[in-house]
Amino acid sequence: MWLSVDPQIIPPKELVGMILDVDAIKFRANPINPININMISKIIPDHFYRLFPNSLTIGTAFVSVILCIIGTALYRRYKYFERCNKIPGPPAQIPLFGSITEFFLEPEGYLPHGLKLFRTWSKNSVIRAWIGPLALFAVGSAEGVEVVFGSSKMIDKSREYNFLHPWLATGLLTSTGRKWHQRRKLLTPTFHFKILEDFVHVFNEQSVVLVEKLNEKIAQDFDIFPYITRCTLDVICETAMGRHVNAQNNTDSEYVTAIYKMTRIVQTRQTRPWLQPDWLFRLFPMEAEQRRCLSILHGFTDHMIRERKIEQKQRQKDKQKQSESLLGDEYFSKKPRLAFLDLLIEASQDGKVLSDLDIREEVDTFIVTYQGHDTTAAAISWSLFLIGNHPKVQEQVSEELTRVFGDSDRQVTMADLSELKYLECCIKEALRLYPSVPLMARELMEDTTICGYDIPTGSTVMVVPFIVHRDPTYFPDPEIFKPERFFPENSQSRHPYAYVPFSAGPRNCIGQKFAMMEEKIILASVLRRFHVKALDKPENIAVLAEIILRPRDGVRLHLTAKIQK
Repeated sequence: MWLSVDPQIIPPKELVGMILDVDAIKFRANPINPININMISKIIPDHFYRLFPNSLTIGTAFVSVILCIIGTALYRRYKYFERCNKIPGPPAQIPLFGSITEFFLEPEGYLPHGLKLFRTWSKNSVIRAWIGPLALFAVGSAEGVEVVFGSSKMIDKSREYNFLHPWLATGLLTSTGRKWHQRRKLLTPTFHFKILEDFVHVFNEQSVVLVEKLNEKIAQDFDIFPYITRCTLDVICETAMGRHVNAQNNTDSEYVTAIYKMTRIVQTRQTRPWLQPDWLFRLFPMEAEQRRCLSILHGFTDHMIRERKIEQKQRQKDKQKQSESLLGDEYFSKKPRLAFLDLLIEASQDGKVLSDLDIREEVDTFIVTYQGHDTTAAAISWSLFLIGNHPKVQEQVSEELTRVFGDSDRQVTMADLSELKYLECCIKEALRLYPSVPLMARELMEDTTICGYDIPTGSTVMVVPFIVHRDPTYFPDPEIFKPERFFPENSQSRHPYAYVPFSAGPRNCIGQKFAMMEEKIILASVLRRFHVKALDKPENIAVLAEIILRPRDGVRLHLTAKIQK
């Protein structure tokens, strides 16, 4: 028999109360549909009510769960802290802030202080520092570097690279996993020797402009760093996109200015904790400045992609017409030189392999990192600084240049580059003392043993070439500039990871040959025409460890024109 209740007589809420507590039933009789209390009691047995916990039980359970979660987190934190502290390093002076006070320094003090920490704490060339609640591990030996760079698993860049994502997205520098493997395989052929040979004319043309600008500075004391930077920016933009930005003649270029501003923004975010969270960064004027710069930079690259695609389609039409005529041989003999962008467009297969956004990622990454303008400019400037500080080395460089070029003012050829062996040793030694990229970081995806120490998963491991290159085991008298270290007989038995200016292993710099060619041609062009004298000594120069290792006060030189016979 179904229980029938008229909702007008007993509202639903009252009925619920009646069902849950029979003793409290309050109802009004309905002669048509009477309610049988005994029937309700039989429908809901007494033990059913005991299944519902009271408020005290619920509160106790909730507090127990919270305490369990907190206890587990604290225990894991304790074990993490205990494990990390087995590795030598400065103590955590302030709770939650760690040993960050060790780095309350002026920017030029970071590298010297890091070197001091290594000499104080490092037993096996690994040290630990607490940066807030997180442990940071730095590696300063060839053996430790081999574990990090030689691994095919440790390819994930650390969180510090995330600040490049708005600009470079996830191109070859910042990507990981499957995407990185695919891009690396796709882009490696674009740096083939034969393709690089086509860029020699660009290196020479921009070197001529640089020499003209330096002629105006003869017999003056000046900072050469910005001159070299503008030269290498012209080189990288022409080789990457096939377009002139004329940075050497037009220092007010909107695109050039945006590159400089965006670089400074990235550097600032990497060194200012309060600017690192995206939500907090949006509250500062710098975020609006970043959006303006990105609009210019991405807009310029997008325009170049559209333009070069149109030109490529036209070349394909011309090629087809020429192949159908008797002038085929003549056409192929006049094959146009291709920029990095053209090679990417060809590899994209009309968007099947690479979209326009993918192409933009790699072009922008090429300009910034594949031995882009800043890294190459730093290497050239430091080379001139060191050569200008060592007259005997400069004399040997001059003798080599005279032997290769004589008294001519002809441009440098690909064949000449293989003859400039001593100049190459000078560049390598300059990169040993002043590596363009002073810090390289990886995030561990699994527990790893480095130099006998167990490093936990999720940790950031930082390789410091500035310190690795000063290991007296492989470089006796490490602070002295000696190009002879890189003579074949002196370097063939050296540990392969003792010298890593271009990184090493699976994620080594894909553009290192490009960089070395550019550096040799620009340096040869300058040193064939000028005698260089450095105005500062290495021990007196302040070095800033930013994205690029740069001198705080520039590279001050005094140039004297060489007598042309």
